[in-house]
Amino acid sequence: MGWRRLLRAALLAASGCLLALAAAQAEVQQLTYARATLMPEGRAARSADVTLPYHWDREQRYRAGEAVFDVPFSLPSEPSEPWGIYFQRIGSSAEISLNGTLLTRMGDVRQPNSDDYAKGPQYVPVPPRLLGRDNVLRVHLRADGGRRGGLSALAVGPEDEVRELYADNFRWRVSASMVVTIFSLLVGAVALALWVTQTEPGTVHVGRRDSVYLAAGLAEICWALRVGDVAIEQPPLPWPLWGVVVTAAFAGWFCGIALFCHHVAGWHRHRSMPLVRAGLWALFGTSIVASTLSLTLHKPLILTAWLGSANVLFMLYAVVYLVGAVRKPEPARLLVAAAGTLNVAMGVRDWIAIRVSGSLADSTWIRYSSVLFGLVLGYIVITRFRAASGQAHDLMANLAARVSEKEAALQQSYARVEQLAREQERTSERARILRDMHDGVGSHISSAIRQLQSGKASHAQVLQTLRDSLDQLKLQIDSMNLPPGDITALLANLRYRLEPRFAASDIELQWDVDLIEPLQRLDAHAMRQLQFMVFEALSNVLQHAQASVLRIEAGVMAGTVQLRVIDNGRGFDTAVPLRRGLLSLRERAAAIGAELNLASQPGRTVVEILID
Repeated sequence: MGWRRLLRAALLAASGCLLALAAAQAEVQQLTYARATLMPEGRAARSADVTLPYHWDREQRYRAGEAVFDVPFSLPSEPSEPWGIYFQRIGSSAEISLNGTLLTRMGDVRQPNSDDYAKGPQYVPVPPRLLGRDNVLRVHLRADGGRRGGLSALAVGPEDEVRELYADNFRWRVSASMVVTIFSLLVGAVALALWVTQTEPGTVHVGRRDSVYLAAGLAEICWALRVGDVAIEQPPLPWPLWGVVVTAAFAGWFCGIALFCHHVAGWHRHRSMPLVRAGLWALFGTSIVASTLSLTLHKPLILTAWLGSANVLFMLYAVVYLVGAVRKPEPARLLVAAAGTLNVAMGVRDWIAIRVSGSLADSTWIRYSSVLFGLVLGYIVITRFRAASGQAHDLMANLAARVSEKEAALQQSYARVEQLAREQERTSERARILRDMHDGVGSHISSAIRQLQSGKASHAQVLQTLRDSLDQLKLQIDSMNLPPGDITALLANLRYRLEPRFAASDIELQWDVDLIEPLQRLDAHAMRQLQFMVFEALSNVLQHAQASVLRIEAGVMAGTVQLRVIDNGRGFDTAVPLRRGLLSLRERAAAIGAELNLASQPGRTVVEILID
């Protein structure tokens, strides 16, 4: 029996909760009666009992004006908790008072053609101290013609219940619209970026941009403006100019979408394409004309007729497109056909519900179905990317095979070139050695032969020439192993080879050579030139200077290598034409980019070589 008591208690508790919920819900009142004072511009004010919703454009034929609605309601008792008022639509601007106390202002009712609060639902909190048993809610509103201004039925009740009603409507009308707006902006930006970077596949024109992305991008940007208008309560332009802009954005959207569909179907290559473009431009232009005339002349029938004509035109286009997609079924074309058919159906529904029947509370449905075009564009981008990736993969495979073949051929060519280079290097080295021997050793031996043949040279002179020849030969052999750029090693080698000669000639050798870091720019050829220059300077001292002291200095000053050969011999006149040996010094200095300075007088001759 215990379980029966528990079950009975649970049922009673559930019933109590349901009754409490029903009682709470019952507190929310839907107010549909109002005493209205209507003040349309250009007409006398009049009072009337009206039933809400009150559609200002319908009742006043698109003329602007003001109205004061007194909405009475009674409560069984004075509430102690906060209450709220929910307006499904109110505007264009309004002032709301309760029992003589101003609750809120939505824009400035004294400023026409500016604010627009009728696009989304509105919620007004009500302090409980302002509520009594009998209450009068006063709504003073200004309605601008063509903005769907007016006053919907009101919901009054506890804050939690009323705010939930407001939140539901806000999510569908405003939040969802902003999601669509952001989605359209993203799709539009991506489409325009693709248009800038992608070329049309299968076209014979190199570098021609793919217009399917341009059409989709412009359409989505226009649609973002059209749908995002729901959140713009203070438009940047006055009315009705802003209304013309929004209508033009709507026309830009469906004209761009038509071009998008045309490109997806491949019809843009047909010879009728110029006529299609001209027709869409005409449709876009007439949207501006129709909206301007409708809003400035207060003739809503003009814009309604234009929208109806556009609906008929796109219904026919949707039928033709759907038939074409079914006859040549491709995934992209079928998806575009389905999206287009659904959007045309939503457009017809919106035209009937809003423009023909004049519902004040209804919102457009096409803003939600428009997302399908963005999704279809995403599908097209993905399929094209996959196709391009497959082509790129095949191309890379072919390129890899060709590169492999070329690499094998290049390796064979490199091997042949390397072999030729080694042979050329050996030939070049042999030619250099022969040239150096001819210019150095050969020259000295030839001089010795001429001295012997003439019979005028002394034994000492011939011996000196042969010694020079031998020293030259040894230096040439040493030059093969000189480290590139190492001037210190070069001088040390010369000292090693020639110091016995100086000692035999009673010439004191003074050595003042610092350790010099190798110079990167002096390669093997430059080192040989420098060796010949120093050897020539030293040889001149041995043969002609009649010196008793020879000083060799080398160091680095201000980043420049300074190499000096100094003797205390008889000297020579630097102003007279230079002998062959000194001319050779200048030529070799110029060859390695060095500076040669000569200074001579009896008792001091300086040969200076400067290398940066």
